[in-house]
Order: sequence, then structure tokens, then C-alpha cells
Amino acid sequence: MPYAANFETREHGAATGAFGRESYAGRVPVTEVTTLFWDVGGVILSNGWDTSERAAAIRRFALDAADFEQRHEAEFPALEMGRITLDTYLDRTVFYSARPFSREEFTDFLFSQSIANPETLTLLEQLAVPRRYLMATLNNESAELNAYRIRTFQLARFFTAFFTSCYLGVRKPAEQIYRLALEMTQRVPEECIFIDDRPENLEVPKRLGMRTIQFVNAAQLRTDLAGRNVNAEAGAGRRDS
Repeated sequence: MPYAANFETREHGAATGAFGRESYAGRVPVTEVTTLFWDVGGVILSNGWDTSERAAAIRRFALDAADFEQRHEAEFPALEMGRITLDTYLDRTVFYSARPFSREEFTDFLFSQSIANPETLTLLEQLAVPRRYLMATLNNESAELNAYRIRTFQLARFFTAFFTSCYLGVRKPAEQIYRLALEMTQRVPEECIFIDDRPENLEVPKRLGMRTIQFVNAAQLRTDLAGRNVNAEAGAGRRDS
């Protein structure tokens, strides 16, 4: 499966059972950060198919904005949870009637809205090279757009696993998606940092015991990580893999 990976077992990780099936009461608090979970849209890359991207498509293809947005709201949750394909989404939101443009034109435009945040990519590389931390995404995305963004921006260079809503069948900020990420990595919340630009996505992981950082820009993120003893300098704290 897309998120499958072999994870190292640490003494301070979940020793028995998976998160959610045992109590962590009475455990010695974990102080060392071992795992960084990252949102993608709005942090590493631009948002994939958010309000501004859809507005650009409405202008470019002269769509009826109210009609398109109503149809989008009805279909988008299923798309992001992997219950329908991008083609089905487009059938129901755009190509339910004849159009003067092709499906390929529209899809190419949708994909083209993704651009990189170069400062965050630099930070990611500096964190990934020493292999000190388990790096994984934890994001909401449709399968087709997620695959395009991973491939186009070579995100597999940085991440061991991709915990994406389309693979897990649940979206942030639902509690289950954070629990699944912890279970699959066999980490306890206290050794994890979750990074997201939207405050509503930080509330549940914080309540579960994860450390959280709200992303504003790469410089701020670098500073906030350093404040949690996560050194982003290339080669810092290198360990043999």
C-alpha cells in the first residue's frame, strides 16, 4: 500500500499494542523527538485544489461559479477519501454537460496549480539527509493529485511514508487519521511533531499529546523546530542508518 514502510522500533515507542488500544498513563514522558509529520498543501507546496485554485479554473474555463462550487462541495470529501476517482469528480462537477474544452485541458490546468515552496524544500532536505528523524506526510489529498505532486516534486526523497486521506479513507481534522499515523509508525504522541498551516488541524493532535507547529513560513518553522531541539542544519546530529 502507498503508506507501507518498515519502521524501526525504539525503546520509547509503543512497546505493546497500537496507539488507541492501550493507555499511556504512568509512562515516563518522551522528551526526544523522533518523528516529523508534515502537511503538504500550504506548507511544502501550494494548496492543490483549494478556493483560489478553483477560482482560477472558474475564470479560465468560464464556469458557473455557484453551480461548480455547489457540486464541488458535494463531491470533494469523497474524492479526498479515495471513494471516487478524479474522473468521476470531474464527471459530476464539470463534464455533466458538453464543454468547449477537453477533460485533458482541465486536468492539466488543475495539476498546473501546484507550485513548490523552495524555502521549505531546502529545510526538508536538511532534515532528511542526516536520517535522524522518521519523516512522513499527513495530509488531505485526492489520489491522482497526491501521486502527481509526489512525482513532480520528488517528495519521496524526503519522506518514508505518505499518510494521505485518499489512502486512509479519513480526512483531517478527524481524530482517526492522526491515530492511524501513530499506529502505523508505532510512535507515541510525545515523540512526534505535526506541522500544518491550519490551526483547526492542530487541535486534535495536540490533544492526543503530539507536539504541534503552525506553519507560517519556512524561516519561522526552522526557528520553531530549533526551539524543540530539532536541528535543521545539514548533517547536524547525523546518525548511522
